[in-house]
Amino acid sequence: MVDDDDIPKTMTAVVVREHGGPDCLLYENDYPVPQDLKEGEVLIKNEYAGLNFIDTYHRTGLYKRELPFIAGQEGAGIVVKKHDNDDDYVQVGDRVVYTTFGTYCEYTRAAICKVIKIPDDGGETGISMGIALCCMVQGMTAHYLTTDATAGLTKKGDWMLMYSVGSGTTQWACQLAKHHGYKVIGTTSQEKVTAAAQDACEHLIILDTEKGKTYADYSSVDIHKIVMEYTNGEGVKCIIDGVGKSTADISIKSLAPRGLWISFGNASGAVPPFSLLKLTSKSGYVTRPKLGDYVSTKEELRSRAKEIFHSVENGTLKVGVDLVLSLIDAKKGHEYIEAGQTKGKVIFKIDDVRRVYNS
Repeated sequence: MVDDDDIPKTMTAVVVREHGGPDCLLYENDYPVPQDLKEGEVLIKNEYAGLNFIDTYHRTGLYKRELPFIAGQEGAGIVVKKHDNDDDYVQVGDRVVYTTFGTYCEYTRAAICKVIKIPDDGGETGISMGIALCCMVQGMTAHYLTTDATAGLTKKGDWMLMYSVGSGTTQWACQLAKHHGYKVIGTTSQEKVTAAAQDACEHLIILDTEKGKTYADYSSVDIHKIVMEYTNGEGVKCIIDGVGKSTADISIKSLAPRGLWISFGNASGAVPPFSLLKLTSKSGYVTRPKLGDYVSTKEELRSRAKEIFHSVENGTLKVGVDLVLSLIDAKKGHEYIEAGQTKGKVIFKIDDVRRVYNS
């Protein structure tokens, strides 16, 4: 048991006090540590925080959060305090990963229903804390996108189109899609071709990069034409699209009859409004899902986590950690992900942040 006197009253945190660019990420070393845990809550001393594209949406105000707020929604660390309650799933001293708002900091208060224990001890038969962190937002998202989000509209052997399989969530999703029996057509730029994507995709469409940028240029190749060639003119039964604005028209045109377009991200900008009549020629389906609705109960969260951890342990999923930054470099991390440079997961290490900040 950790004595309350051993927990500081203030901490280093990355705080957003106004919406805008990466410069809005403020480093504060006197932010209050959460106090007075409620029933069903734990206090976690963070060792890592995960960077996800959705963090940039919160920072810019595209997805609204009440100001000010600590950035981030994914963390990993050690439980240092627990409210007296009857939920014995986690105990003080447990290594955990979790999803909740406010993780770019040294201490986070989290509901036990949002917390997952890390299997074993991180040794040869376990999962390290950094890898376990990678399994949360991106791993969970890839899992639900390739299982429940398809809503029973697809089956083993169907063709699936997936963008940007060399980075982010879809680097996981293409592997899971193959595991579930789909035939995947993936897109990526030459700079982001990975062994995992090459192995998972039946066909990999290589795109140029935008001039002067690191984003893939979705106009450099006629993706729709290639998809129709690969599928004998039928189109794909499912599209997993985290790109948004640049790929929306391609997605609609590339659907097979009664195909499903899963639009889950805005890496190139939000999908512009469009007439539903565009879906008529294919009797197409479209959904805009979010992770929270697919881990809405602790049972569902723990079940998904168990399956993902198992897939990592047995080698079904290859986890790519692209970059480990100090929390003090959160601005650099946001610039990196918004420039489309990521080739895997970016995580922030929390250790010694206060020492670095005060040096």
